[in-house]
Amino acid sequence: MAGRAGCRVVLADDDVLLREGLASLLARSGFEVAGQAGSGPELLALVRSVRPEVAVIDIRMPPGQATEGLQAARVIRAELPGTAIMVLSAHVEVEEAMELLAGGSGTGYLLKSRVTDVAQFIETVGRVAAGGSVVDPSLVQELIRARRRRDPLDVLSPREREVLALMAEGASNAGIARRIFVTEGTVEKHVRAILTKLDLPESETEHRRVLAVLRFLESRLRTSQRQRRTSERPQATAPAGRRGNSC
Repeated sequence: MAGRAGCRVVLADDDVLLREGLASLLARSGFEVAGQAGSGPELLALVRSVRPEVAVIDIRMPPGQATEGLQAARVIRAELPGTAIMVLSAHVEVEEAMELLAGGSGTGYLLKSRVTDVAQFIETVGRVAAGGSVVDPSLVQELIRARRRRDPLDVLSPREREVLALMAEGASNAGIARRIFVTEGTVEKHVRAILTKLDLPESETEHRRVLAVLRFLESRLRTSQRQRRTSERPQATAPAGRRGNSC
């Protein structure tokens, strides 16, 4: 409980029983519950008024029960970057979580089912308030699966990937055959398999080869961008723009 006194938290969830339960739990654990809201507009008005250290937000709230909580989180992050954001969700929602976590440190995404582990929930709120980032383990697994699904090259075998990479370098079938020590007929079979697996539309063969190369380049670009974002990601410390929270 040490260090949490004066750490102000606002709660936003249209489930009054859950909201009151979280408020009681946080208060008993040393946090100051500065207010509660049942909709996105109420949350924004509350946060602008009390300027809390942490906002715990349900991702789906009235009036539309869509992503009002996430939309409010975007506004809070833009207007009050010193307010940490913890989003609660009933289900793993990959795109919404990715957008939230791209906002940098002081963010968390937790499934509501984790709230039943009281100690973990309290620790998580404290870590997010201190500028850390917390990701639900279920989301991590889903992100891995989603990344694999989104990469069209995952359907290719290692040899087909190798052939496609050489195609991207501009090599002809004969040139590829010499490079990987197979017959030109074998390369032609690999190329046909690549075009089929990438579900490219039937057209003149050379045009389909160009489309396949574009898929390859797009995939490599996404990989490069992910690696660059990872290498540029700051350490989990409070950023310069965030005020020092007392949590």
